[in-house]
This record gives sequence, structure tokens and C-alpha cells, in this order.
Amino acid sequence: MEKLIKDDKVAVIFSPGFGAGWYTWNLKTPELVFDPMLVEMILNNKKDEFHTYVAMRYPDVYVSGFDDLAVSWIPVGTKFRIHEYDGNESIELEQEMDWLTA
Repeated sequence: MEKLIKDDKVAVIFSPGFGAGWYTWNLKTPELVFDPMLVEMILNNKKDEFHTYVAMRYPDVYVSGFDDLAVSWIPVGTKFRIHEYDGNESIELEQEMDWLTA
């Protein structure tokens, strides 16, 4: 899976707005989180190119609004998950979570 890496950090796409989740509504397509082309389009506000690219590359996914997408930079090798509540996605890093042991 291709990833955009800058300064030892990986670009991760998620949808912090309420409504439809970006990754959490497309769990079978994890490459949506890392696709370097999508990252560049989001960072450079290329909405028209974004929609064309997604329709061609990922025709079977549910796509939430472009304006609700964000890019977070996570250190290479860091374990994380994308948590969703009512369409609002957030990124949780493994070392920031409290784990219980049975």
C-alpha cells in the first residue's frame, strides 16, 4: 500500500466532520486512508480532481464530502486506529490509549 511520507511521518486521511465517515464507512478499502494522490489533492484543495480520481480509482466506495476531509501526520511505525462516532472520525494513537488487562 502506497503512503505519502514526509519528515518521518505518514499522511493519514480521515473525516472529522459529522455525517459520513471516510475510512469507517469503507473498511474494506484501507488504502483510502493512505492514498498519496488523495492526500495531495486534499492538501492543495483540488476538489474537482479529487472527485474524478475517486470515481475512477475507487468506484465501489461510499465517498463523504471533500470539505469534511483532513490529513493528519503520524510518525512512521506508530500504531493507530480511526474511531468513529456519528460519522465523526478521530485518530487514536496506541500509546495514548488506556488499556485494561483481564
